[in-house]
Amino acid sequence: MQPPLLYCADVHQPVTFMSASHGSLVAGLPLEAGTTDPAKPASGHAVWPKQEGSFSSSRVQALRHNFHEHPLMQLPALAELAKDLYQTGQCRFITPGSTQATPFAHAAKDPAGRTIEDVFARIEEPGSWVALYNVETHPVYRRFLDEVVGSIRPLVEPEEPGMFSVGGFIFISAPPSVTPFHIDRENNFWLQMRGRKTMNVWDPTDRYVVSAEDRDNFIAHGTLENVQLKEGFRERSHEFDVGPGDGVYFPSTSPHMTRSDPGWAVPGDGVCVSIGVVFHTEVTRRRAYVHSLNLALRKLGFSPREPGQSEWMDRLKYPVGRALVWAKKTFRGYKPRVGF
Repeated sequence: MQPPLLYCADVHQPVTFMSASHGSLVAGLPLEAGTTDPAKPASGHAVWPKQEGSFSSSRVQALRHNFHEHPLMQLPALAELAKDLYQTGQCRFITPGSTQATPFAHAAKDPAGRTIEDVFARIEEPGSWVALYNVETHPVYRRFLDEVVGSIRPLVEPEEPGMFSVGGFIFISAPPSVTPFHIDRENNFWLQMRGRKTMNVWDPTDRYVVSAEDRDNFIAHGTLENVQLKEGFRERSHEFDVGPGDGVYFPSTSPHMTRSDPGWAVPGDGVCVSIGVVFHTEVTRRRAYVHSLNLALRKLGFSPREPGQSEWMDRLKYPVGRALVWAKKTFRGYKPRVGF
Protein backbone atom coordinates (compact mmCIF):
# COMPACT_ATOMS: atom_id res chain seq x y z
CA MET A 1 0.00 0.00 0.00
CA GLN A 2 1.34 3.44 -0.95
CA PRO A 3 2.38 5.59 2.02
CA PRO A 4 0.23 8.63 2.79
CA LEU A 5 1.03 11.72 0.76
CA LEU A 6 2.31 15.00 2.10
CA TYR A 7 -0.02 17.78 1.02
CA CYS A 8 1.21 21.34 0.46
CA ALA A 9 -0.95 24.43 0.52
CA ASP A 10 -0.65 27.52 -1.68
CA VAL A 11 3.01 28.44 -1.35
CA HIS A 12 2.39 32.11 -2.03
CA GLN A 13 0.73 32.54 1.35
CA PRO A 14 2.47 32.56 4.76
CA VAL A 15 1.24 29.15 5.85
CA THR A 16 2.45 26.14 7.81
CA PHE A 17 2.93 22.71 6.22
CA MET A 18 2.28 19.49 8.09
CA SER A 19 3.70 16.22 6.81
CA ALA A 20 1.01 13.58 6.85
CA SER A 21 3.60 10.81 6.87
CA HIS A 22 5.96 12.07 9.54
CA GLY A 23 4.16 14.83 11.42
CA SER A 24 7.09 17.18 10.86
CA LEU A 25 6.38 20.88 10.96
CA VAL A 26 7.65 23.08 8.17
CA ALA A 27 7.00 26.69 8.98
CA GLY A 28 7.05 29.96 7.17
CA LEU A 29 7.39 31.37 3.72
CA PRO A 30 8.31 34.86 2.44
CA LEU A 31 6.78 37.73 4.36
CA GLU A 32 3.99 39.60 2.64
CA ALA A 33 4.65 43.14 1.46
CA GLY A 34 4.34 45.73 4.19
CA THR A 35 5.10 43.38 7.09
CA THR A 36 8.12 43.62 9.34
CA ASP A 37 10.37 40.89 10.62
CA PRO A 38 10.61 41.11 14.42
CA ALA A 39 13.66 38.82 14.62
CA LYS A 40 15.78 40.88 12.21
CA PRO A 41 18.88 42.22 14.01
CA ALA A 42 19.19 45.96 14.51
CA SER A 43 22.63 45.87 12.87
CA GLY A 44 24.94 43.40 11.17
CA HIS A 45 24.07 40.29 9.21
CA ALA A 46 22.30 37.24 10.58
CA VAL A 47 20.11 34.20 9.90
CA TRP A 48 17.06 33.43 12.01
CA PRO A 49 14.04 31.06 11.89
CA LYS A 50 10.95 32.36 10.11
CA GLN A 51 8.99 31.29 13.19
CA GLU A 52 10.84 32.65 16.17
CA GLY A 53 12.06 29.99 18.61
CA SER A 54 11.05 27.12 16.31
CA PHE A 55 14.42 25.93 15.00
CA SER A 56 15.40 22.27 15.10
CA SER A 57 18.38 20.82 13.26
CA SER A 58 16.42 17.64 12.53
CA ARG A 59 13.65 19.08 10.33
CA VAL A 60 13.06 21.14 7.21
CA GLN A 61 12.06 24.73 7.94
CA ALA A 62 11.90 28.24 6.54
CA LEU A 63 14.45 30.89 7.43
CA ARG A 64 14.96 34.63 7.16
CA HIS A 65 18.30 36.41 6.75
CA ASN A 66 19.81 39.68 5.59
CA PHE A 67 23.04 38.39 4.01
CA HIS A 68 21.62 39.38 0.63
CA GLU A 69 22.69 42.91 1.63
CA HIS A 70 26.31 41.81 2.16
CA PRO A 71 28.83 43.33 -0.31
CA LEU A 72 30.31 39.91 -1.09
CA MET A 73 26.95 38.63 -2.34
CA GLN A 74 26.63 41.26 -5.09
CA LEU A 75 27.21 40.28 -8.72
CA PRO A 76 30.44 42.31 -9.29
CA ALA A 77 32.07 40.65 -6.27
CA LEU A 78 30.85 37.21 -7.36
CA ALA A 79 32.25 37.77 -10.85
CA GLU A 80 35.67 38.44 -9.32
CA LEU A 81 35.37 35.35 -7.14
CA ALA A 82 34.47 33.27 -10.18
CA LYS A 83 37.65 34.40 -11.99
CA ASP A 84 39.75 33.05 -9.14
CA LEU A 85 37.83 29.80 -8.75
CA TYR A 86 37.76 29.10 -12.49
CA GLN A 87 41.51 28.53 -12.41
CA THR A 88 41.08 25.61 -10.00
CA GLY A 89 38.05 23.98 -11.63
CA GLN A 90 35.66 25.23 -8.95
CA CYS A 91 33.26 26.84 -11.42
CA ARG A 92 30.71 24.29 -12.54
CA PHE A 93 28.41 24.44 -15.57
CA ILE A 94 25.25 22.37 -15.77
CA THR A 95 24.71 20.01 -18.70
CA PRO A 96 22.49 21.70 -21.34
CA GLY A 97 18.96 20.35 -21.39
CA SER A 98 18.97 19.37 -17.72
CA THR A 99 15.62 19.11 -15.96
CA GLN A 100 14.68 18.52 -12.35
CA ALA A 101 14.39 14.81 -13.17
CA THR A 102 17.74 14.34 -14.91
CA PRO A 103 21.00 13.45 -13.11
CA PHE A 104 22.76 16.46 -11.60
CA ALA A 105 25.58 16.52 -14.17
CA HIS A 106 27.98 19.43 -14.45
CA ALA A 107 31.45 20.16 -15.81
CA ALA A 108 34.33 22.56 -15.15
CA LYS A 109 34.06 24.22 -18.58
CA ASP A 110 31.22 26.18 -20.13
CA PRO A 111 29.52 23.91 -22.69
CA ALA A 112 29.61 26.72 -25.28
CA GLY A 113 33.35 27.23 -24.74
CA ARG A 114 33.02 30.73 -23.29
CA THR A 115 35.43 32.21 -20.78
CA ILE A 116 34.21 32.91 -17.26
CA GLU A 117 34.29 36.63 -18.10
CA ASP A 118 31.98 36.02 -21.08
CA VAL A 119 29.68 33.91 -18.93
CA PHE A 120 29.17 36.75 -16.44
CA ALA A 121 28.88 39.38 -19.18
CA ARG A 122 25.87 37.42 -20.50
CA ILE A 123 24.59 36.04 -17.21
CA GLU A 124 21.09 37.51 -17.72
CA GLU A 125 20.55 35.47 -20.87
CA PRO A 126 17.73 32.94 -20.32
CA GLY A 127 18.96 29.60 -19.08
CA SER A 128 22.38 30.81 -17.91
CA TRP A 129 23.74 28.69 -15.04
CA VAL A 130 27.05 28.63 -13.18
CA ALA A 131 27.89 27.37 -9.70
CA LEU A 132 30.88 28.34 -7.57
CA TYR A 133 31.95 25.31 -5.55
CA ASN A 134 33.80 25.20 -2.23
CA VAL A 135 34.11 28.96 -1.88
CA GLU A 136 35.62 28.36 1.58
CA THR A 137 38.95 27.87 -0.21
CA HIS A 138 39.01 31.59 -1.02
CA PRO A 139 40.29 33.56 1.99
CA VAL A 140 37.83 36.44 1.62
CA TYR A 141 34.83 34.13 1.30
CA ARG A 142 36.17 31.94 4.09
CA ARG A 143 35.69 34.96 6.33
CA PHE A 144 32.21 35.47 4.88
CA LEU A 145 31.30 31.88 5.80
CA ASP A 146 32.73 32.43 9.28
CA GLU A 147 30.30 35.33 9.62
CA VAL A 148 27.37 33.14 8.56
CA VAL A 149 28.45 30.35 10.90
CA GLY A 150 28.70 32.83 13.77
CA SER A 151 25.01 33.50 13.24
CA ILE A 152 23.80 29.90 12.79
CA ARG A 153 25.96 28.14 15.37
CA PRO A 154 23.65 29.10 18.28
CA LEU A 155 20.76 27.53 16.35
CA VAL A 156 22.53 24.27 15.52
CA GLU A 157 24.74 23.36 18.46
CA PRO A 158 22.09 22.85 21.18
CA GLU A 159 21.08 19.71 19.24
CA GLU A 160 24.17 19.02 17.12
CA PRO A 161 27.44 20.26 18.66
CA GLY A 162 30.81 20.21 16.95
CA MET A 163 30.25 21.83 13.56
CA PHE A 164 33.10 21.11 11.14
CA SER A 165 33.99 21.11 7.43
CA VAL A 166 31.93 24.21 6.67
CA GLY A 167 31.59 24.81 2.93
CA GLY A 168 29.87 27.20 0.58
CA PHE A 169 28.25 26.61 -2.82
CA ILE A 170 26.95 29.62 -4.75
CA PHE A 171 24.46 29.16 -7.60
CA ILE A 172 24.01 31.92 -10.19
CA SER A 173 21.46 31.57 -12.99
CA ALA A 174 18.86 33.26 -15.14
CA PRO A 175 15.40 31.77 -15.63
CA PRO A 176 14.28 29.40 -16.89
CA SER A 177 16.75 27.34 -14.89
CA VAL A 178 16.79 24.32 -12.57
CA THR A 179 18.91 22.43 -10.11
CA PRO A 180 18.03 18.73 -10.46
CA PHE A 181 16.73 16.47 -7.70
CA HIS A 182 19.55 15.17 -5.47
CA ILE A 183 20.71 14.68 -1.89
CA ASP A 184 23.79 15.96 -0.05
CA ARG A 185 25.79 14.61 2.87
CA GLU A 186 25.82 17.83 4.86
CA ASN A 187 23.28 19.86 6.79
CA ASN A 188 22.40 22.93 4.71
CA PHE A 189 21.44 26.54 5.39
CA TRP A 190 20.26 27.51 1.91
CA LEU A 191 19.93 31.30 1.52
CA GLN A 192 18.39 33.18 -1.40
CA MET A 193 20.36 36.34 -2.25
CA ARG A 194 18.84 37.67 -5.46
CA GLY A 195 15.91 36.85 -7.76
CA ARG A 196 13.25 34.25 -7.07
CA LYS A 197 13.18 30.46 -6.97
CA THR A 198 10.84 27.67 -6.06
CA MET A 199 12.52 25.13 -3.82
CA ASN A 200 11.17 21.65 -3.09
CA VAL A 201 12.60 19.78 -0.10
CA TRP A 202 11.62 16.36 1.20
CA ASP A 203 11.95 15.05 4.73
CA PRO A 204 15.20 13.06 5.08
CA THR A 205 13.17 10.26 6.69
CA ASP A 206 10.79 9.83 3.74
CA ARG A 207 11.62 6.29 2.61
CA TYR A 208 9.08 6.42 -0.23
CA VAL A 209 11.36 8.97 -1.92
CA VAL A 210 14.83 7.63 -0.98
CA SER A 211 15.16 4.15 0.48
CA ALA A 212 17.21 3.45 3.62
CA GLU A 213 19.65 1.33 1.61
CA ASP A 214 20.16 4.05 -1.00
CA ARG A 215 20.80 6.52 1.82
CA ASP A 216 23.40 4.15 3.34
CA ASN A 217 25.07 3.74 -0.07
CA PHE A 218 25.21 7.49 -0.60
CA ILE A 219 26.82 8.19 2.78
CA ALA A 220 29.34 5.37 2.40
CA HIS A 221 30.17 5.64 -1.30
CA GLY A 222 28.48 8.73 -2.78
CA THR A 223 26.22 6.55 -4.95
CA LEU A 224 23.23 8.42 -6.45
CA GLU A 225 22.10 6.07 -9.21
CA ASN A 226 18.82 5.19 -7.47
CA VAL A 227 18.17 8.72 -6.16
CA GLN A 228 15.84 9.93 -8.89
CA LEU A 229 12.76 12.12 -9.13
CA LYS A 230 9.73 9.97 -9.90
CA GLU A 231 6.03 10.41 -10.45
CA GLY A 232 4.22 11.24 -7.21
CA PHE A 233 7.28 12.56 -5.39
CA ARG A 234 6.61 16.28 -5.84
CA GLU A 235 3.35 16.11 -3.89
CA ARG A 236 5.23 14.81 -0.87
CA SER A 237 7.67 17.73 -0.73
CA HIS A 238 7.68 20.99 1.20
CA GLU A 239 7.55 23.73 -1.44
CA PHE A 240 8.95 27.21 -0.80
CA ASP A 241 8.63 30.27 -3.03
CA VAL A 242 11.67 32.31 -2.02
CA GLY A 243 13.14 35.72 -2.74
CA PRO A 244 16.01 37.81 -1.35
CA GLY A 245 16.16 37.44 2.45
CA ASP A 246 14.42 34.06 2.46
CA GLY A 247 16.06 30.73 3.16
CA VAL A 248 15.46 27.08 3.92
CA TYR A 249 17.26 24.80 6.37
CA PHE A 250 17.32 21.08 5.68
CA PRO A 251 19.20 18.21 7.35
CA SER A 252 21.69 15.83 5.78
CA THR A 253 20.27 13.63 2.98
CA SER A 254 17.10 15.70 2.55
CA PRO A 255 16.21 15.38 -1.15
CA HIS A 256 15.84 18.77 -2.81
CA MET A 257 15.62 20.57 -6.15
CA THR A 258 14.99 24.10 -7.40
CA ARG A 259 13.55 25.90 -10.37
CA SER A 260 13.41 29.54 -11.39
CA ASP A 261 10.62 30.58 -13.74
CA PRO A 262 10.92 33.73 -15.89
CA GLY A 263 7.76 35.50 -14.69
CA TRP A 264 9.56 37.66 -12.10
CA ALA A 265 12.52 38.73 -14.27
CA VAL A 266 12.74 42.19 -15.83
CA PRO A 267 15.58 43.79 -17.82
CA GLY A 268 18.39 44.62 -15.42
CA ASP A 269 16.98 42.35 -12.71
CA GLY A 270 16.87 38.84 -14.08
CA VAL A 271 19.59 36.97 -12.22
CA CYS A 272 19.10 34.45 -9.40
CA VAL A 273 21.76 34.03 -6.72
CA SER A 274 21.64 31.60 -3.80
CA ILE A 275 24.19 30.01 -1.49
CA GLY A 276 24.20 26.74 0.37
CA VAL A 277 26.19 26.97 3.59
CA VAL A 278 26.85 23.34 4.44
CA PHE A 279 28.51 21.59 7.35
CA HIS A 280 28.91 18.37 9.30
CA THR A 281 28.52 17.89 13.06
CA GLU A 282 29.44 15.26 15.60
CA VAL A 283 25.91 13.89 15.10
CA THR A 284 26.32 13.50 11.33
CA ARG A 285 29.81 12.03 11.84
CA ARG A 286 28.59 9.34 14.23
CA ARG A 287 25.65 8.56 11.97
CA ALA A 288 27.98 8.15 9.00
CA TYR A 289 29.65 5.22 10.78
CA VAL A 290 26.22 3.75 11.58
CA HIS A 291 25.27 4.05 7.89
CA SER A 292 28.45 2.19 6.94
CA LEU A 293 27.71 -0.63 9.39
CA ASN A 294 24.08 -0.81 8.26
CA LEU A 295 25.20 -1.22 4.66
CA ALA A 296 27.35 -4.19 5.67
CA LEU A 297 24.48 -5.69 7.67
CA ARG A 298 22.14 -5.39 4.69
CA LYS A 299 24.58 -7.40 2.58
CA LEU A 300 24.28 -10.14 5.22
CA GLY A 301 20.49 -10.13 4.89
CA PHE A 302 19.58 -8.02 7.92
CA SER A 303 17.21 -5.03 8.02
CA PRO A 304 18.91 -2.74 10.55
CA ARG A 305 17.36 0.26 12.24
CA GLU A 306 18.28 3.53 10.61
CA PRO A 307 20.48 6.11 12.33
CA GLY A 308 18.39 8.28 14.62
CA GLN A 309 15.65 5.71 15.18
CA SER A 310 17.17 4.30 18.37
CA GLU A 311 19.71 6.23 20.41
CA TRP A 312 20.93 3.19 22.35
CA MET A 313 21.27 1.14 19.17
CA ASP A 314 23.26 3.95 17.53
CA ARG A 315 25.58 3.98 20.55
CA LEU A 316 26.24 0.28 20.09
CA LYS A 317 26.72 0.52 16.33
CA TYR A 318 28.99 3.57 16.26
CA PRO A 319 32.23 1.92 17.52
CA VAL A 320 31.59 -1.16 15.39
CA GLY A 321 31.01 0.99 12.32
CA ARG A 322 34.12 2.99 13.09
CA ALA A 323 36.19 -0.21 13.35
CA LEU A 324 34.70 -1.43 10.08
CA VAL A 325 35.64 1.78 8.25
CA TRP A 326 39.16 1.61 9.74
CA ALA A 327 39.57 -1.97 8.52
CA LYS A 328 38.36 -1.06 5.02
CA LYS A 329 40.78 1.87 4.92
CA THR A 330 43.69 -0.20 6.18
CA PHE A 331 43.25 -3.39 4.20
CA ARG A 332 41.12 -2.51 1.17
CA GLY A 333 42.18 1.04 0.31
CA TYR A 334 38.75 2.47 1.06
CA LYS A 335 38.70 6.26 1.09
CA PRO A 336 35.87 7.60 3.27
CA ARG A 337 34.16 10.71 2.00
CA VAL A 338 34.20 13.98 3.88
CA GLY A 339 32.15 13.77 7.06
CA PHE A 340 33.63 10.67 8.70
